[in-house]
Amino acid sequence: MYLNPRTHTDDHPESYYAATRRYTRTYPELTERIDVDVCVVGGGFSGVNTALELAERGDSVALIEGRRIGWGASGRNGGQLIRGVGHGLEPFRKVLGQAGIEAVTAMGEESVEIVRDRVARYGIECDFKMGYCDLATRRRHVRDFELEYAALKAAGYAHRIELIPEQRMHEVVGSDRYVGGLVDMGAAHLHPLNLVAGEAEAAHALGVRIFEQSLVTEVVEGDRPIMRTAKGEVRASKVVLCGNAYVAGLNTALSGKVLPAGSYVIATEPLPEDVWRRVLPKDLAVCDQNVALDYYRLSADKRLLFGGLCNYSGRDPQSIENVLKPHLVRVFPYLKDVRIDYQWGGMIGIGANRFPQIGRLAPNVYYAQAYSGHGLNVTHLAGRLIAQAMHGEDGRIELFERVRHMTFPGGPKFRSPLLALGMLYHRLKDVF
Repeated sequence: MYLNPRTHTDDHPESYYAATRRYTRTYPELTERIDVDVCVVGGGFSGVNTALELAERGDSVALIEGRRIGWGASGRNGGQLIRGVGHGLEPFRKVLGQAGIEAVTAMGEESVEIVRDRVARYGIECDFKMGYCDLATRRRHVRDFELEYAALKAAGYAHRIELIPEQRMHEVVGSDRYVGGLVDMGAAHLHPLNLVAGEAEAAHALGVRIFEQSLVTEVVEGDRPIMRTAKGEVRASKVVLCGNAYVAGLNTALSGKVLPAGSYVIATEPLPEDVWRRVLPKDLAVCDQNVALDYYRLSADKRLLFGGLCNYSGRDPQSIENVLKPHLVRVFPYLKDVRIDYQWGGMIGIGANRFPQIGRLAPNVYYAQAYSGHGLNVTHLAGRLIAQAMHGEDGRIELFERVRHMTFPGGPKFRSPLLALGMLYHRLKDVF
């Protein structure tokens, strides 16, 4: 059942992921005053992985989460682990330069390897499976795939990639909707809530003090900032703000540059073997290239997890199934009678230029947010870049700091309607 996250309790909303989570540890509320090297605010992928990276380097770390670990987008997303840091780097060539573009491209590949290595190192059970395919609904998408394929080959990409022509698309997906594809066996799919919860347990085992149900109510800046909650406070030498779509109230400069947008998923009943093998014969995660995109994959128990319907209006649909299932049936008409067992949604963070926002507000205040749909991998990269910067190991965070991010116009009241109007224009371009 779908429960609106804005009115739901602070526990995880009902979803397929919540129903099948393997890691059920809960963490206490912050009710004391503590002093640490680093305080991380936010218990999603960004916060948990920053805390884990720092703990691996020997820092004392406190992580404060206002609800539950993985409560936001980290525990509700489509589970697709795809290389890349955004929606194309060419618009940033003037700022980054050729060397910068090459470095950020390499980081986009590294980000997937960080997740893969973390799952292996800590034995995290999250249904990790390699294999992904971009899907073309237009000939121009195929041309884009051909250019990307050539670039990856020329750069010596380490994983198998393959262009799939229209006549072979049924080898990948059992639909007549697509005119080509690009398979990437270096990408993957997984159970995101189990991943973030497993990573939190790994961080906890390394000494990170994790607090849930501890919403930060006040940020006191200074040489040793203080994060205050209703019942406690954390004083630290450095702070990392990882609120993303829920950053409002922590810092006005950050909240004005990230817009919460609704993203939604439905999960079917488990499919018989002959049906799921028809739907996704190679068990790859897939995604089309439209602005209003469809993305889907099979779960470990062979349900079809079908996502999309990114909503910029700030209002959630009354029934996700009623709105999203027609999209599923458009792709797979033979699934029109399939039962939908779960439907859920949540807020992701969108930036105006679709480039991740990672950097420093002050020498001792770091932040990471606005992944615009690439959060599963780039959050892990952000945690590494921040930890490396704090320890003077690497200056790659400076590439992200070169990119300027505009504040959404219209103020809190009108930002969402203005963005919804702009995205309507781009969706119409997909149709025509």
